[in-house]
Amino acid sequence: MSWKWEYVFGAEETARTAPAGFLAEVERRADELVRAAEALHVHGRAHDGVDPRGGVVIVPGGMFTYQVVVRSERVYIVQITYLSF
Repeated sequence: MSWKWEYVFGAEETARTAPAGFLAEVERRADELVRAAEALHVHGRAHDGVDPRGGVVIVPGGMFTYQVVVRSERVYIVQITYLSF
């Protein structure tokens, strides 16, 4: 298995209605988070500790919240907030 990111919970629903430019920025930053997690947790499947804290990433037009699950080798986007102003 290799590191990936994916939408979960309500973030997937929000992603269906958010503007393409905003989503492109969210996805670009999610790709960066995946590369960082992969570099930091080289042996992800063998990880037996606590998962790191998630975080919030500010992007033009809004923000998103993520969680890293090391043993699954995933970065989950759990919430997307698009500010339409």
